[in-house]
Amino acid sequence: MKKYELITVLGPTASGKTSFAAALAERLDTEIISADSRQIYRSMDIGTGKDLKDYVVNGKAVPYHLIDICEPGYKYNVFEYQHDFFRAYQSIKEKGKLPVLCGGTGMYIEAVLKGYKLLDVPQNPALRESLKDKSLQELENILASYKRLHNKTDVDSAQRAIRAIEIEEYYKTEAPDANEYDPIHSLIIGIDIDRELRRGKISKRLRDRLNEGMVDEVRNIIAGGVKPDDLIYYGLEYKFLTLYIIGKLSYEEMVSQLEIAIHQFAKRQMTWFRGMERRGCMIHWIDATLPTEDKIEITENLLRNKE
Repeated sequence: MKKYELITVLGPTASGKTSFAAALAERLDTEIISADSRQIYRSMDIGTGKDLKDYVVNGKAVPYHLIDICEPGYKYNVFEYQHDFFRAYQSIKEKGKLPVLCGGTGMYIEAVLKGYKLLDVPQNPALRESLKDKSLQELENILASYKRLHNKTDVDSAQRAIRAIEIEEYYKTEAPDANEYDPIHSLIIGIDIDRELRRGKISKRLRDRLNEGMVDEVRNIIAGGVKPDDLIYYGLEYKFLTLYIIGKLSYEEMVSQLEIAIHQFAKRQMTWFRGMERRGCMIHWIDATLPTEDKIEITENLLRNKE
């Protein structure tokens, strides 16, 4: 049997995947590659759940990659992620270690596991102009009409939806027919959290982050020169807190709408992961409520069975 070349830990927001992946990486003496489309940005810490303390296990700092690599306002994409991932992946493999990929951005994860050949899609000003007055729901309906695999998980702002449509239109005529990278044989561990437990954790975590200064974090990013529209582009916390800061939502409206949006986001994440299973990815689901040691033991047994 072919040995695993990677361990992937995935799950919805608030499932505890990062703390588990860090404990696993510490046990295996290896390094983590993040698969989170917003934790790549510097200064966007509280709102993205960038709990860097999770990467310290038993007093030891677990090395991580692809966190804090871009400035706020930059429009990072899956094409760039795939290339950055493989650079980090090769550097870890060259040390004789088995890398751990961890995150909740399904499109990033699937793109690297399958080795999809992606294109660096340019902007289409005419298309953007034709779509600028459409609602988010109208844009989502257009996006749903495309047959190609596309990322709907993070599409919770009109800007992101327009960008997704722009990519789909480009691929109609420019789509490659080959992989750029070889697919990676990965053990995929999914952190399975009960829906109601997940909802409770999301709600508590949101309030904790607001108490930790998440509003001030967004204010400081705007004060640093990032345009409000660029923060709204990132969706979720940065969308709704920005709308509050610029006076388009009251505090109560912001909290209520953001909480609903995060619950919907977690649901879309799970929809993507189930789709990955239908597309041939075998995900070994582990109960989120199990002690970390039990999760590690299950994972090590799966590794040994393959080897």
